[in-house]
Amino acid sequence: MAKPQFQHLSWDQVELETVNPQMTRRIVTGERLTVARIYFKDGFRVPLHSHEQEQVTQVISGVLRFWLGANREKTLDLGPGDVVVIPSNMPHEALCIGDVEEMDTWSPRRDDWLNKTDDYLRQS
Repeated sequence: MAKPQFQHLSWDQVELETVNPQMTRRIVTGERLTVARIYFKDGFRVPLHSHEQEQVTQVISGVLRFWLGANREKTLDLGPGDVVVIPSNMPHEALCIGDVEEMDTWSPRRDDWLNKTDDYLRQS
């Protein structure tokens, strides 16, 4: 079995993928985790969804309103510098208030994002 190799990148070197007209992203992945720098247009809504991955979201600019739980029990507004940790399989939804730049980290890695089967975002 080959030893994993390290990566040294600048975000500017990472391909900017257009997911839909209101969302672009840059993805860096290792064997066990995925990190993405994501850019949303004002008003974009990430539909209610859940996934096996634990997620850490950090807002860089704009405001990201999260609803957490199957019945959207908890509402949370995140601004620049705010971070939220979303447990595995917790339903969540988000609304972008203003243009938003944020970074997400997931473990295990987001294979659906890597193989472009993340239809819940592509249909938006």
